[in-house]
Amino acid sequence: MKTFNLGGVHPEENKLSGNSPIKVCSIPTTVSIPLAQNLGAASVPIVAKGEKVKVGQLIAKGEAFISSNIHSSVSGTVLKIDDIMDASGYRKKAIIINVEGDEWLEEIDRSADIKREISYNKGEIVSIVKDSGVVGLGGATFPTQVKLMVPEGKKAEYLIINGVECEPYLTSDHRLMLEKGEELLIGISILMKALDVSKALIGIENNKQDAIANLKKLAVNYKGIEVHELQVKYPQGGEKQLIKALINREVPSGKLPIEVGCVVNNVGTAFAVYEAVQKKKPLIERVVTITGKTVKNPSNYMVRIGTPLSFLLSEADSMPEGTGKVINGGPMMGKALTTLEIPVVKGMSGVVIMPEGEAKRPNAYNCIRCGKCISACPMGLEPYLIALMSEQNKFESCEGERVMDCMECGSCSFTCPSGRPLLDMIRVSKNKVSQIIRLRSNK
Repeated sequence: MKTFNLGGVHPEENKLSGNSPIKVCSIPTTVSIPLAQNLGAASVPIVAKGEKVKVGQLIAKGEAFISSNIHSSVSGTVLKIDDIMDASGYRKKAIIINVEGDEWLEEIDRSADIKREISYNKGEIVSIVKDSGVVGLGGATFPTQVKLMVPEGKKAEYLIINGVECEPYLTSDHRLMLEKGEELLIGISILMKALDVSKALIGIENNKQDAIANLKKLAVNYKGIEVHELQVKYPQGGEKQLIKALINREVPSGKLPIEVGCVVNNVGTAFAVYEAVQKKKPLIERVVTITGKTVKNPSNYMVRIGTPLSFLLSEADSMPEGTGKVINGGPMMGKALTTLEIPVVKGMSGVVIMPEGEAKRPNAYNCIRCGKCISACPMGLEPYLIALMSEQNKFESCEGERVMDCMECGSCSFTCPSGRPLLDMIRVSKNKVSQIIRLRSNK
């Protein structure tokens, strides 16, 4: 069975919410919609305090090349534009809206009818995707319209669709593949048309047999779309690992998938593209998994962007006694939150509630040079060495050891018998090396 060949680990899957259909989260009384919701420059607000807005209305423009538009997820009055705490623990600008009813823009098609005919050309699709604020919903939040604008001299041969969802606990993509399979495949067809490619490959790990069967059954009606069953192996959801698993091509160090003729999109992104192009609905909500071993009913929710996480967790009845940590994302790549008073954003695919005992880090001991972190690294790095150099502030040496190739998957920390926080130290190094590279380029 197909998979990537370098590194990888097998954490406990814990797909506790895999059988829970998507529920619609209630609308809160107030939403806070951050201006920085994509990889790249923050959006620029075009509304002011006291202004009335409707659901789907543009409220901030992505003016830089790598940026994205932001739309109101509710109807009501703009209370203020102010700094709020985000998931990283820093204060960032957000548009705060008092909710008054649920009035949508008239042009948005809210019917359950599936629109199959694609009436737009390549340029129109890219324009609609950009206007609708669609970004990568697998977590990276790279503006989707940029991926569709293939650089001159490059050629896309394959559209790779990431349905792997290899991160433990998370099931939002799994439920989309089960419940929105038809819309998803139309979205993939739209992306194929925008990229002018004739073949799309959907990669799904074989712990989601129901999703594989559903999409295979539906895909027979869609030319050029293939569903591929993959061996379960973390972090197969990484772009480079997925490309290696599906077509056995390797993306060079420091390069993007287009170098080997590929464009990669997440299944959630493909669904958002369908809604944008066929339903004129901008990206104003997404599916979020709320889960954990002590959570009564691990579930998946369709949530409006800007909804306070505390409101969502309350609705999901998901803060049991003895909770030690709340993680934004999965336990491997996610980050622990310092507060629950943060909003749901475009890149939030799930929240994992961990009990105190499981949330505690192991005691860290000296490296025993066992090499397990090297064997586990899917990028072929030497994590123990980079972490050691980071501790010693030898950041130029870290750059020479290809620290910027690190995808921060956490496989090294997961496999370390000494309990060393390798990923933490590597993240520090990546931040410092990024600064060095920027200073060098500005000279």
